[in-house]
Amino acid sequence: MRKEWLEKDYYATLGVAKDASQKEIKKAFRNLARESHPDNNPGDATAEARFKEINEAYDTIGDDETRKEYDHARDMGYFVGGPGGGQQYVRVEDLFGGPGGGTQDLFGGFQDLFTGGRRQPRKGADLTGSVHLSFHEALQGATRELSVNGKSVKVKIPKGISSGTKVRVKGKGAPGSNGGPAGDLYVEVTVGSHPIFGRTGNRNLTIEVPISYPEATLGATISVPTLDGATKIKVPPGTTSGTTLKLSGKGVETSSGKGDLLVTLVIAVNPNPGSDEREALTALRTAEADWNPRARLGTAS
Repeated sequence: MRKEWLEKDYYATLGVAKDASQKEIKKAFRNLARESHPDNNPGDATAEARFKEINEAYDTIGDDETRKEYDHARDMGYFVGGPGGGQQYVRVEDLFGGPGGGTQDLFGGFQDLFTGGRRQPRKGADLTGSVHLSFHEALQGATRELSVNGKSVKVKIPKGISSGTKVRVKGKGAPGSNGGPAGDLYVEVTVGSHPIFGRTGNRNLTIEVPISYPEATLGATISVPTLDGATKIKVPPGTTSGTTLKLSGKGVETSSGKGDLLVTLVIAVNPNPGSDEREALTALRTAEADWNPRARLGTAS
């Protein structure tokens, strides 16, 4: 039993009814988590706090057993002052001795509470750990073994995970006391970089592809690398450097779907043109003498 269970309405946090199915809860969580994920809201502290609240809610009511405990606690429990000014959770049946209990049971319950004669089960502390995955391991998913309290714990990491994400392993934290359950293990994942692909958001990949000036001006069909091998894309005539084209479904695959590959075209300049190229470029410069690419800046040349 956790104090925050009586203070927070996790159903309201996820925007679902108390009798919502697990499928409805999971769907609501995915939608809200996608909206407030730090990758989609860089530097937004409010979104980050909201993301943590959503995960806390889903960790509780997204699990059948924990949800039953949470519902029971909110239906039956409340807090009273304990020794030293603290707070302790007391069940109604503890105070009144169960159905039909009388005044003696009530005061007996309080006496046990303040003298420490009755101790409530307590969940163990949550523990943290970390693992590092290569770029490809993160895309495919992986299993790692961590040593926790001297024991080996297998951590299954879902495919498509992004750097900084924490994986929860239920019941693998510190042991509980007085018969309480063990805490959880939270494993933070860091992901290595890739030599040509970048990543934006949770599912999209990025890549910069050089093109020549003639390809940019006249248009072309070029080959672009993807995770599944090379594919062809069309460069429209008149493409400017920095233009981004989207290859749908060529990004990262996660449990919520597959992302896109965002291809940014960058005009490359030949640093060592041959004599024929110089002659052609000189002729082009003469042909374009009346066109000023800096006209919008207010310069004459």
